Amino acid sequence: MTDELAVIALSRTPEPEDADRILAELEDAGATVEQYGRVRVTATASSGGEDSEATGYSAMTVRVAGGDLEALRKRMRPDPEGFRWHSVDVNVIPQALFDPDAKKLLVVDVDSTLIQQEVIDLLAGHVGRQEEVAAVTERAMRGEIDFARSLQERVAVLEGVPESVLDEVISQVRLSIGARVLVETFHRAGHTVGAVSGGFNQILAPLAEKLGLDHYRANDLEIVDGHLTGRVLGEVVDADVKERMLKQWAAEDGVSPEQVIAVGDGANDAKMLSSAAVGISFNGKPLLRQSADAQINMPNLDSVRFFADL
Repeated sequence: MTDELAVIALSRTPEPEDADRILAELEDAGATVEQYGRVRVTATASSGGEDSEATGYSAMTVRVAGGDLEALRKRMRPDPEGFRWHSVDVNVIPQALFDPDAKKLLVVDVDSTLIQQEVIDLLAGHVGRQEEVAAVTERAMRGEIDFARSLQERVAVLEGVPESVLDEVISQVRLSIGARVLVETFHRAGHTVGAVSGGFNQILAPLAEKLGLDHYRANDLEIVDGHLTGRVLGEVVDADVKERMLKQWAAEDGVSPEQVIAVGDGANDAKMLSSAAVGISFNGKPLLRQSADAQINMPNLDSVRFFADL
């Protein structure tokens, strides 16, 4: 039984009655609404004024007392792959994450989460095999095939690609809408941010520097004589490694498990999300939507800040 809960409702296009319906459902479930607030986040605020693709969205935060966490989650979203109310993601989380004095850690996946693309697919485009590799990537993200094995198979097609292609791909990478705003907001509040990826350090390192990330981890592409060999070096960053890095970074930063938020989109993020106080599926694949604590099904990554009351 959890006495202090928070409800985060997010939507790009809510209906006028949605807020009242959500509040009424909470009361009907036996949870006492103590306070709530609503805000419309503009496209400019969401993107930090940088991304013309940004769209605005509405957010409602409700603090409630009483009610069971899991029972309330199932009631507010009985179908993990659908919506109880028109296009509204209704999420129930422990109110402990709203503690302004507690240091927090945010850990995000990279491909299709922190950035809009899948880097391995971009790299494969330079050998004319993007569609083929993208199909394998999709299956891996849906949990249909082993991630580590599929990564090695996909990287193998890059054998002989000039190292200079990495710079071209870096120039193609686009941050997800709101990514910079999200990182800046967490940092401004004194929290830390890490990124962990089944992609590649050669792409993530400059991105981490650009955003000022506190931690990052990805795979290393092997390069010999200025060309990719089609292999990765060392341990593949898979679901187990992602989970391990989340726990390691929390320990290094002195953040309690109750103050860790994780965000991802694919099946290989499931373990990481399950080890966080709140694991958020960001436009996730069906398997992840089934297991995640919370969901965001719109393109604005900055909306994650509402889960820490920022």
